[in-house]
Amino acid sequence: MIRTTIYGIALGTIVLGSGAIATSVPEPTFTPMDSSVSNTTVKIAASTINTAAIEQSVFNQINNYRVSQGLRALTRNSAIDNQARIHSQNMANGRVAFGHTGFSQRVQAIGISYKAAGENVASNQGYSDPATKAVQGWLNSSGHLANIRGNYDKTGIGVASNSAGKIYFTQIFLR
Repeated sequence: MIRTTIYGIALGTIVLGSGAIATSVPEPTFTPMDSSVSNTTVKIAASTINTAAIEQSVFNQINNYRVSQGLRALTRNSAIDNQARIHSQNMANGRVAFGHTGFSQRVQAIGISYKAAGENVASNQGYSDPATKAVQGWLNSSGHLANIRGNYDKTGIGVASNSAGKIYFTQIFLR
């Protein structure tokens, strides 16, 4: 696990996990795992974190970047979203360490065939626009940028937060 503090401004910090890329054998078949993490708004102290809005913001920013670079926009997939949310929730709850542990199992649990897969994770706390901080961190990291610019056509994004207000991001890419 590589843990890098990218920003430390006032009360805000952002941590990025290294980009992970995995390639499957052609046309694999998978048995989806039961996954029951839902997209919710989480109440933390005096503020409300709207995870759906943060996920949508990440999706829009990533696609805006891709299109600005002459790349095709990604399609958001609810099955990929679900696995990304589960991973973010597991990191937020401390069930798994921050990083890419279980990446292959997440991709298999999506239950759709793929030729290539990648994943970006981030966490931050104390920012008025946590989605932009996560995306900026990814765009300034070569491994994460490679995933963002990669030959993918589908994506899913999951955001979760813990009781301390730390927000966890997972974006999974598939082709």
